[in-house]
Amino acid sequence: MKYKNTNIFYTSRRTGNPVVLLHGFLESGNIWEDLLNDYSGNRQMITIDLPGHGKSGVIGKNHTMEEMEEAVHHVLQELKLEKVDFIGHSMGGYVSLAFLEKYPEMVGKIVLLNSTPAADSEERKENRERAIDLVQRNKEGFVNMAISNLLTPESHQMFQSELKAIKTEALQFPTEGITAALEGMKIRKDRISVLARFKGEKFILAGEQDPILNHNDIKTLAEKTGCKFYSFPGGHLTSMENKEEFLRIMYFIE
Repeated sequence: MKYKNTNIFYTSRRTGNPVVLLHGFLESGNIWEDLLNDYSGNRQMITIDLPGHGKSGVIGKNHTMEEMEEAVHHVLQELKLEKVDFIGHSMGGYVSLAFLEKYPEMVGKIVLLNSTPAADSEERKENRERAIDLVQRNKEGFVNMAISNLLTPESHQMFQSELKAIKTEALQFPTEGITAALEGMKIRKDRISVLARFKGEKFILAGEQDPILNHNDIKTLAEKTGCKFYSFPGGHLTSMENKEEFLRIMYFIE
């Protein structure tokens, strides 16, 4: 599908109440494949490669969350869907919240997976700046480091082949797509109030040892926004590290 003269890749399978799965930074829709192969529920499952990731092209120098949610909206228009549920992993959660703010009538339920409605702290923004510089100087080094840092050392040992596959794919992403996402995440809005106002079912799923997002901070935000909170052992890839438990959540939110 074309959005702003750029290809946006998506998949749609099964029929039923639709759910959109949005991947995180340096990932693609492929991150959900293992789960979807094991999922036997009655839902239309849609995966979208966000701009600059997977098989989707680069739109500009800054992929804001608003720009990315518009790409998602175009996919849903092409599929003629009026209301969907969202499961957003990390950056995909930020995009889901931007979509919720713009099109609240189109969102039934929302699941934030290893994600947060809060904006970047000043320290985090500085880290993004350093990351942008590193990507431009040494993309391979950055990708290897960033993906390795998603998991605890214990999980890293258990999921070596999966991490290798994520790294191999991410190294194919254009440098401009990676830096555009970092720029967009750096300036994203705080959407705590957007999530708090949402009257539909809302969930936050967090890893107890997540190296990226502090578990206690996320739990506090879940309480503040009225979200159901689920805690899992492991790091920043909960759906991979706790696949069976995550599948149960997917069935539960049907």
